[in-house]
Parts: sequence; C-alpha cells; structure tokens
Amino acid sequence: MRVEELGIEGVFTFTPQTFADERGVFGTAYQEDVFVAALGRPLFPVAQVSTTRSRRGVVRGVHFTTMPGSMAKYVYCARGRAMDFAVDIRPGSPTFGRAEPVELSAESMVGLYLPVGMGHLFVSLEDDTTLVYLMSAGYVPDKERAVHPLDPELALPIPADLDLVMSERDRVAPTLREARDQGILPDYAACRAAAHRVVRT
Repeated sequence: MRVEELGIEGVFTFTPQTFADERGVFGTAYQEDVFVAALGRPLFPVAQVSTTRSRRGVVRGVHFTTMPGSMAKYVYCARGRAMDFAVDIRPGSPTFGRAEPVELSAESMVGLYLPVGMGHLFVSLEDDTTLVYLMSAGYVPDKERAVHPLDPELALPIPADLDLVMSERDRVAPTLREARDQGILPDYAACRAAAHRVVRT
C-alpha cells in the first residue's frame, strides 16, 4: 500500500495494490499496520460508519463539525468516482484556506484520512457513486456546519462540465471568511490536541 501525506498536515491518502482476475478485483481499502507506520498511532475507534450514494454532479460539503467533539474521518469509494476535497478551515493553521483534491474511485480503492476539524467536500463524477465514511464520533445535528462549496476564496477546482446539485443547506452556507467571523470554525490548536486523544485505548 502506497501512503502519501498531502499538502495539509495530517491529511493522507492510502492507495492499495489491487489484484484482478476473471472473477473481478480484490483490494484492501485500509490496513492498520500501514496506518500506524504513517501516523504513529492506530485509526480512531470507529463510532459511526455512514454511506452516501449520489448521482453525477451532486456536491456534498464543505462540511465540518464544531469543537469540542469534531470528528476525524476515513473515506473511500465503494462504487463509481468522486472528486474529494480536504479543506483546511482551521484558523491558526499554516495552510488555512487550502484545499487538497483527491479522486476516489471503486477502481483505485484509495482511502483518504481527514484529521479532526478538517472540512470535507466531494462531487460525484458518475451516477450511483457510493462513498463510505468511518468516523471517530457520531452524528450530532447541533454540531454540523458548512462552508459554501463555491466560495471564491476557496476556488475549489470542481469540474466545469457538471450540472451541480446541492442541498439548500449548502447553497446558503457562509463563505470561509463569514464562518471565521462568526467564530464557528474549529481552532487549529484545539484540533491538534483533540487528534492525539482520538486513539484506541
């Protein structure tokens, strides 16, 4: 399995070797020993596993959870293809406002690790694209927030040939600057401290 840390501290991709024959394809989306070697600790205790199925053009995000209680995520694609974005929305971070795009697909089986406090968005590139999320905390509606996916300050390279489909929540979400001014973004130092607590005991 190939491991790469992206341009935002703590954001990693994990690309497995796949094996194809007349029956289909086999691959491993997550390996604990590889994860430990890369991050120096095991994956968080999984509190929730969620699945999304989306048609082409669907945009979900930029979503995040407020502190305390923000979650880490491990995401992979079980069907179809998606352009996935890790977005650093943590004030105080040296890469605040930066986004890292990663294509996730059922064919590649790439896994994406997002540390505590990271913003997350994906856009579906094919019908019936299915993403699976392993999360370190359960869903708490009052802690769920969003930043507008088309915020010019973020300038996310969402493919231009898509007819975008967004929820009302995402269409009316604040920009990154507005969310920072509202004080709802997760603080970088607090996220780093929480990340060290999100481990298996």
